[in-house]
Amino acid sequence: MTPKNKLVRNLIPEIIKNKGQIPEIKILNDEDYKKELDLKLQEEVQEYLTDNNCEELADIMEVIYAIVATKGVSEKELDELRLKKKKERGGFEDKVFLVSIED
Repeated sequence: MTPKNKLVRNLIPEIIKNKGQIPEIKILNDEDYKKELDLKLQEEVQEYLTDNNCEELADIMEVIYAIVATKGVSEKELDELRLKKKKERGGFEDKVFLVSIED
């Protein structure tokens, strides 16, 4: 059985039709869309944590791009924010693990 009652990619209804099934869809209002994007992000993160593959990371990125678009931020602007933060605070490539801080 196909999962229902969740946000799906734009082409999923057509893919379902091509399989001979009939999808029932609705177009969300902006408020519900934002809520469903947050739920979709949680779903995709959980799938990544379970499967640990790059395809799931790509799904996470797609959801993130949709979320920032609802905030009026482009993919380019998001990457600029990421790079700014990396310049100010660093990245994760050095594998630094903070054990504790003493006063």
